Amino acid sequence: MSLADFGSKLVAALPPEAAHKATIKSLRLGVGLPRISPIQWNTPVKLPHANLQLFNPVGLAAGFDKNAEVFEQMLRFGFGFVECGTVTPRPQEGNPKPRLFRLPEDEAVINRMGFNNDGLRAFTARIRKASSRLSPIGANVGANKDSEDRIGDYEAGIEAVYPYARYITINISSPNTPGLRGLQDKGALEELLERCGTARNRAQDAYAQELKDEGRLEEEDSKPVFLKLAPDLDERAIRDVIEVVRGPGHWLAGLIISNTTLERPESLQNAHKSEAGGLSGAPLFELSTEVLRAIASELLGEFDLIGAGGIASGADAYAKIRAGAHAVQLYSALVYHGPGLVADINRELAALLYADGFTSVEQAVGAAFR
Repeated sequence: MSLADFGSKLVAALPPEAAHKATIKSLRLGVGLPRISPIQWNTPVKLPHANLQLFNPVGLAAGFDKNAEVFEQMLRFGFGFVECGTVTPRPQEGNPKPRLFRLPEDEAVINRMGFNNDGLRAFTARIRKASSRLSPIGANVGANKDSEDRIGDYEAGIEAVYPYARYITINISSPNTPGLRGLQDKGALEELLERCGTARNRAQDAYAQELKDEGRLEEEDSKPVFLKLAPDLDERAIRDVIEVVRGPGHWLAGLIISNTTLERPESLQNAHKSEAGGLSGAPLFELSTEVLRAIASELLGEFDLIGAGGIASGADAYAKIRAGAHAVQLYSALVYHGPGLVADINRELAALLYADGFTSVEQAVGAAFR
């Protein structure tokens, strides 16, 4: 057992939020961290629309490193990419505690954190180091709970993180900020994408001018932007999202499918199963994969898709890829299996790919449709 895995077992004895804070603190100290090469499994993948080259397709989802404090340390566990956030323009405390619950029997987590974070100023001060990392570091942006113009918050977030993050995720799918998921409705989503697209262009122009002034580059490709969706979308909502994102002048690089769910499967056993908030972990796997498959069957080839929700093994990651994901993200499974899980998933995924005769990750993307 590595020192990191031993430490994860120790913090498991703490209340969930205290355990997370202790984990971040220990990672910042950097004692006993491994240095696992992300290239050793020979599973590189390119996200074509985002123009992102990954050493492997297994990423860390947003929510773990909310304030961009430990993305460098997390890369050392073998992740192919890391997403920081969610960050809002102004710092906020989030929802009242307790707001994070383990469901061990179900290998699940329920949270109603409410975008607790240090705000954009602190976030950007830390994520400046991200541009020098070989593996992509993304920034997940959100809106303050009391904002009078939530789309304006997303515009501010995009423009603030643009010079530093390799990609940006617009998070409109958290269930823990009242009314936020309404931005997935057709009319609201059209306005969101129109305004955020303009903000992305402003940020790109300003960044290109900065690079030119510094004599670093004459031109720079636009940073890719992803939209993170909820798994609780019915067929009509999925059709509306597809219609909007592929509409005239669409500019998104891709979608992340999915965030946590408000559903409560009857299979849940833990006493916390009725707590309010978003459910993640193993019970989310089937629902999120179904939504991924439904969207990929329409959009595969037009957008890069990242599959998230319930991944705890290489077989889970492989199922997401076969359902249309170019890459995957996980977080909740680390609570129960420790950081050594990252290498285990990559190792198993590589074996499954090659057992089925695939010589690259790209060949397996959407294989369920063929």
